[in-house]
This record gives sequence, C-alpha cells and structure tokens, in this order.
Amino acid sequence: MGTTKFIFAGAAVIGMLASSAFADDMTGMVTKIDRLNGTISIQQTQKGTVGGSAGGAGALQEYKAKDAAMLDTVHAGDRVNYAATDTNGTGTLTKLQKQ
Repeated sequence: MGTTKFIFAGAAVIGMLASSAFADDMTGMVTKIDRLNGTISIQQTQKGTVGGSAGGAGALQEYKAKDAAMLDTVHAGDRVNYAATDTNGTGTLTKLQKQ
C-alpha cells in the first residue's frame, strides 16, 4: 500500500513539472514598443479550447527585453509567440518570435 502511494505521488509531481514547463510559451499581439527603453507591451491571447472562444483578449503586460535586438523584428499589431520570466516583479522577455 505504501509503495502504491509513493508511485502515485511521484507521477503527480512529474505531471506538474511537465505542465509548468510548457506554460512559458505564450501568444499575443504587440501593442507598443519602446526601443529607447528596451520595453514591449503585449496583449496576451487566450489559447482556444473545445467549446471555448479562441483568440480572446487576455492581460496586457509590459516586458523588458533581455536583448534590445529582439525588438527590431516586430512592430505594433504583430502577432507573436513569446516567453518571459518574472524577476522581482519585473517581467523579462526571453523569447520573441513573429507569427
């Protein structure tokens, strides 16, 4: 009985780790770019589900670009795939790719 609980607990931990690894990639639309300060504002779009409304508006976030050159390939209105980290309450963009 104890071994079974241990196996199920391990499987649950692995499932949580796998789902959090995929939570970093998000999609959104660029609303504003400040190349002088190296910041970008992105309106996150919700991912569609069965019976859900795909493409709905999500939260508007401002991020500091990890590398200012990341901002050279996108413009306001572009749809993007991106990843970001949160460091002491400040969002830092780690990946930015135009769709």
